Amino acid sequence: MRSRSKQKFAIFSFQFLIFNAVFLLSLFVNAQSPAPTPPQDVDVIRTETDLTNLLFTVTDKNKRYITTLQQNDIKVLEDGVPQTLFTFQRETERPLSIAFLIDVSISEERTLPDEKAAARTFIEKVIRHQRDEAAVIAFEGYAHLEQSLTHDVSVIYAALEKVEIANPKYKGSAPPMRIALGIKGSPRPREGSTAMWDAIAITCRDLMASSSASSRRVIILLTDGADTSSLLTRNLAIDEATKSGTVIYAIGIGDNRYEGVQKTALEKISEDTGGRAFFPKKNGLDTVFNEIAAEFRSQYEIAYRSPNSQSSSPFRKLTIEVGPALHKQGLKLRYPRRRFVRVSSRQH
Repeated sequence: MRSRSKQKFAIFSFQFLIFNAVFLLSLFVNAQSPAPTPPQDVDVIRTETDLTNLLFTVTDKNKRYITTLQQNDIKVLEDGVPQTLFTFQRETERPLSIAFLIDVSISEERTLPDEKAAARTFIEKVIRHQRDEAAVIAFEGYAHLEQSLTHDVSVIYAALEKVEIANPKYKGSAPPMRIALGIKGSPRPREGSTAMWDAIAITCRDLMASSSASSRRVIILLTDGADTSSLLTRNLAIDEATKSGTVIYAIGIGDNRYEGVQKTALEKISEDTGGRAFFPKKNGLDTVFNEIAAEFRSQYEIAYRSPNSQSSSPFRKLTIEVGPALHKQGLKLRYPRRRFVRVSSRQH
């Protein structure tokens, strides 16, 4: 009887060992096998993953800021579809991330000292300690990052002092930033030329896009607007500004000994990004910087979350309208003309 029990126990133990071996082998095979490929006819739904926060400014016929609008005074449309707002407020306290983008081609030789002095005064008045940040980029055929975004005002001042005219080689301390945004085989820009669109695009992509998501991202562009050597187009520069949520304030300043100021190009990039172009008279730079500071204190913020769009483009067209009574007053609204949509994909 005892021998039979031992025999049965031995058979059971052998079967148990066989079962474990088969089980472990199946785990190993499954781990080595590639994940199953989803059926080709699976629907993929692109879903928006980001909330839209939008800043805008309103001025009257005399360019005075209007700060008394209410939520029911405006209508926001995205790709022509009205949106439901759940935030509407005066926005004055949001931190600033400002990049001073300064043209140092030879045509700016006589104006650069005034530009640097006005920028310093602006920083003294506007930058709040440990709240706001600023960067300094000089550009000619290449962009040169003299100072990345920092809260330290003394460091920003020191960077401004390093900015010098390229004649033809840039004499500041910063090496060239990498220009190519997916471009291969393009000729190298000429030192001392003006690659404005390249400088805007690379500043938005490599600097502004990495700043705090809660800050107002701003480029203050000091240039005559005469691009002579960019590898990128104006539209690509605007795309990069839109993707990073950067507003551009262009200050057209140049030397009549050269080609003067190219107003149309500066107006276009400012308007499309929600900023403004200025063309100061002689000794008018301080006034312009005061205007920009006033605009920062006079903006509205709205927020909404739009439903999925059928558009295949990552960009959405934005429109803000005021009611008939306010429209008759000739109010001018400034805001980004498009927004960039970050999407994710999920199976359905």
